[in-house]
Amino acid sequence: MASAATPNLVVHSLREQIREHILEGIVSGRWKPGERIVERRIAAELQVSQTPVREALRELESLRLIESAPNKGVRVRSLTAADLKEGYPVRAGLEQVAAELAAERLATDPSALEREVAALREADAVLDGESQARHTVAFHEELVRAAGNAVLTHAWQALGIEVWTTLSIRWLSPAPRAYADEHQEIVDAFVRRDPAICAIVKAHVLSCAPQV
Repeated sequence: MASAATPNLVVHSLREQIREHILEGIVSGRWKPGERIVERRIAAELQVSQTPVREALRELESLRLIESAPNKGVRVRSLTAADLKEGYPVRAGLEQVAAELAAERLATDPSALEREVAALREADAVLDGESQARHTVAFHEELVRAAGNAVLTHAWQALGIEVWTTLSIRWLSPAPRAYADEHQEIVDAFVRRDPAICAIVKAHVLSCAPQV
């Protein structure tokens, strides 16, 4: 993995690549709930040392996707829609604050959001769930970044938005659907300086939570 992936390391660290590999295994069912994930086997499979594998597993454990216990190793957690839904009210609150702080900036220049909406339209056209998840997360990340508040950005990123969004879209969504239009509505609200923009953003995020 190390030699073949070298060009991508400029964008994604080895730990991030390994994390995505493990996450894909969990989402696809390669590792089922309760099943053990063996660190040395992943390292051998990817031809890397165990250190970045251990770091990736530690990150996924902090996101509550896996759990470890003495003498039992690391296992996949049995996740439910309720588990996935827990973080959405917190995320909605953070993005509501971000919308307030970023309102003027995004009203003047919404181009960062518009790029992600355009990418979502392309993904929607072919119902590419992986691309939909990636650009949905990127849209909200741009919104949070526009707030210009490092504490807010750190708190948002600590929620593991990319991971939980991917799981919500690819694991628990009942059927494929389009995402561009609802995000375009948010862009339009910023551009027209809608006084309800904070409530619009909060309601949007809450609507994305898995239904229990």
